[in-house]
Amino acid sequence: MGPSNMVSLETALSGAIGARIRLQTTLPAQPTMEGTLFTACPITNLVAIATASSPNVPQTHHILPISSIQTFTLISAPPASNGFAFPPNTTPALSNIPTAALLARADAAVARLKEAASRKNKNVGKEAQDLFDGISRTLPTRWDGNSIVVMDSVVISAPYRGEDCRAGNGVPATTLSRVRKVVDNERKRFADRERRAVIPAVPAIPAVHTGPRKGG
Repeated sequence: MGPSNMVSLETALSGAIGARIRLQTTLPAQPTMEGTLFTACPITNLVAIATASSPNVPQTHHILPISSIQTFTLISAPPASNGFAFPPNTTPALSNIPTAALLARADAAVARLKEAASRKNKNVGKEAQDLFDGISRTLPTRWDGNSIVVMDSVVISAPYRGEDCRAGNGVPATTLSRVRKVVDNERKRFADRERRAVIPAVPAIPAVHTGPRKGG
């Protein structure tokens, strides 16, 4: 089930309390989670899910914001009873949920995902993206349209060579020289990689002439 169904995700989760479900989330640390849905709170917009690696291992309870859930799959229905009950000795002790801290962690995770997405430019070729990734390993780098901006001081325009670097007003010449050197080194690394990837041609085997067959 997903948020695009006829009912809202919150409503669908509320109806699955006690069921075994699988969640797909936007949280990098836990992109997939499978376990028993303990609760889904419409007030705090949080869900709690109980997981265990094996039947003999105590369950671990995870709390995550509903907004981080992309889809969930119902694996097995909840037990047919008036209320959901955990197996013996597995009921968690109730305590105050630190919703502010949990939401802050979720917001931080979303911010990191957005930051990672902003570093990928779908409008440029692989070589330009590889160059961006290479420069960003040592210098602060961002995209401005299809231009690469380094240290908010130097702009690299297509085709992204050392001579395509332009510095803003007041930027020291040493800064421009440094960026150009990084660009030239990255492009040299690309060229070396391509040369190593070239498979040498296999020489043709010369034909062997044995002359006319005897007796034929």
